[in-house]
Amino acid sequence: MVFLVSDRRLRRILEVLKRRQRDLRVFVENVKNEHNFSAILRTCDAVGVMYVHYYYEGESLPINREISRGSERWVALVREEDTLKALRRLKEEGYQVVATHLSAESRDFRDVDYTRPTVIVLGNEDSGVSDAVLDVADHNVIIPMYGMVQSLNVSVANALLLYEAQRQRLNAGMYDRQSLTPEEFDRFLRLWTHERIVAEGLRRAKGRT
Repeated sequence: MVFLVSDRRLRRILEVLKRRQRDLRVFVENVKNEHNFSAILRTCDAVGVMYVHYYYEGESLPINREISRGSERWVALVREEDTLKALRRLKEEGYQVVATHLSAESRDFRDVDYTRPTVIVLGNEDSGVSDAVLDVADHNVIIPMYGMVQSLNVSVANALLLYEAQRQRLNAGMYDRQSLTPEEFDRFLRLWTHERIVAEGLRRAKGRT
């Protein structure tokens, strides 16, 4: 494989890929605000999430690159056309579905075992998660609050849940062993060190003609 990056950059990419958590996933359901969506992606990258699934009614993703800081380049964005079908598929693959939702059965977000294969579902800013999510969720979680306003920004809620998941996984040593399959590791290594760079070079060259 030909690496079109510096040795220092290559070392950094290898370190990141070795710590990516393939079985800690985020599902973003119709989050429309570009600041929220971009901040979610940035936290996913920081925590080591590899796959971000999303259902979105618009055409182009609501990404603000000043907020995301390019994090969309370092996670795998998986567009889903049907929330229920996507979550059922993930459950069949062994994932527990954790939804941010207040109900009589809701539990403290820290009481969930995030060392299990987990997909965290984040709902729309106004309406929250859909009924389809609630139909398949294994856990509804809440973030305890003691102020007058009883809700948090969706990107903030995502950060709290993911860093609790990171804490548990660090304690379990899960960041010390490679989570990606060898095929996934090689695929993302090629993408990040060769294919994307070639494609971007071709686009720039085409733009100058």
